[in-house]
Amino acid sequence: MNTTRFRDSAEACASSALCAQCGMPLDARYFDESRVAPAPPPGSVEVLAQFELPPQYCGVLEYFSQFTDAHTKDNSKIETPGVVWTILVNNRPLDPYRELTHIVNPWGYGSFPVRVRLDDSATVEFIARGVDGGIAPSVATPEINKVGGRIMGRYWYNPAYGDVG
Repeated sequence: MNTTRFRDSAEACASSALCAQCGMPLDARYFDESRVAPAPPPGSVEVLAQFELPPQYCGVLEYFSQFTDAHTKDNSKIETPGVVWTILVNNRPLDPYRELTHIVNPWGYGSFPVRVRLDDSATVEFIARGVDGGIAPSVATPEINKVGGRIMGRYWYNPAYGDVG
């Protein structure tokens, strides 16, 4: 990842005081949203996690994780037949997290962090979409009955969008 590009964009959306070590605004707040739901049937969507930045705030998506009951029973079951995962920002798929058909960041395993810049008042959603799995459930590919998603990040006031008063 190009850290210079992130630092430059963070500076454009920074509060008056930045951390000397990481450059994150000192007034940054955390968000952590999650939900577990029944697996969506083909043609339907489950919103597993959603966060809307307040007006005049921007931020960063730092982490997401996925859960299925099949993966919990057997950690090798990372493929999710019948379920496609997507992260949306302002109703647009976030590349490369647009059509995941497997578990990339398993819930509870301290998976890989991401660092995606979120513009003023952005809405972030993590969804699971039910699709035709293409294969019948079997011992090798257990049926998925529950799915879960979690998004975490930070957000802060952006003085470029108005004055606090």
